[in-house]
Amino acid sequence: MMRREFISLLGGLAAIPLTARAQQAAMPVVGYLSAMSPDEGEPRAAAFRRGLQEGGYVVGQNVAIEYRWAAQQIDRLPTMAADLVKRRVTVIAAVTTPAVLAAQAATTTIPIVFETGSDPVRLGLVANLNRPGGNVTGVTSLVVEVAPKRLELLHELLPTAGVMALLVNPADRALAQAQAREVLSAARNRKLELHVLNVGSEGDFDGVFADVKRLRVGGLVIGVGSVFIRGIDKLAALTVRHAVPAISQYRDFPAAGGLMSYGSDISDSYRLAGAYAGRVLKGENPAELPVVQATKFELVINLKTAKALGLTVPNTLIGRADEVIE
Repeated sequence: MMRREFISLLGGLAAIPLTARAQQAAMPVVGYLSAMSPDEGEPRAAAFRRGLQEGGYVVGQNVAIEYRWAAQQIDRLPTMAADLVKRRVTVIAAVTTPAVLAAQAATTTIPIVFETGSDPVRLGLVANLNRPGGNVTGVTSLVVEVAPKRLELLHELLPTAGVMALLVNPADRALAQAQAREVLSAARNRKLELHVLNVGSEGDFDGVFADVKRLRVGGLVIGVGSVFIRGIDKLAALTVRHAVPAISQYRDFPAAGGLMSYGSDISDSYRLAGAYAGRVLKGENPAELPVVQATKFELVINLKTAKALGLTVPNTLIGRADEVIE
């Protein structure tokens, strides 16, 4: 090759890669917004990343994630959501109900993929489940809709108990109100007295169990939300110490020594949210992506704890359990 041609070729290559490199460097960015703290939320974030990877997106290679953790300070979420909008992220992954409400209020243009335990239609996130119609879609684990089933299972185990209680976090207003509404309705149908007790932080646990004792509560339905995830070991220990049969959404509860759990696989919901975020990154319109609903629900019973509480679990209930801890 002649020297003049070689120099000309170099000049052409030097000009083109500047644009190519700029395009490569501008990889899409997912803004990950959560009401949880990094410690409690990381296992779920890992499931979200697995979903992204299933769609062909590997963090650090062809996608970046900017995390915003509110660490249970829900009033920080609107500012965090606004910051992600200001940074012009490609898509916002809003996980936990307060996070998606903050994200929805912050933008009507940036696509939002949610993971929530509430009914997204009732929350006003989407027009309907099959065709969301806006910039928001995602996955619902139906923790609110299944809450009455948890009361039903507890009552099946405790047929003579006439007084029950439900724990909710008032700071998570939308989720607390939805849970209270559904479980109060179920209690009335079964002619049960139900007390809704507020728990804002782990520091409230001891006081609320004093209330449970004072109210002569026969069974306890533990609500959903980050405060109950973070304090699940302490909750399990307190239910045994105070001899209060209890049921939770999270299978970690019976694994930690609590009595029962009934709910969907939350990790799988986060994985599905990651997969949906990947589809949006590839150009699919969230308005046309149907909301995914949890379809598999698991019942876990800790027979060792039942024995410690002096309870005999009916064979009909054991036969329906997905896992029995002995």
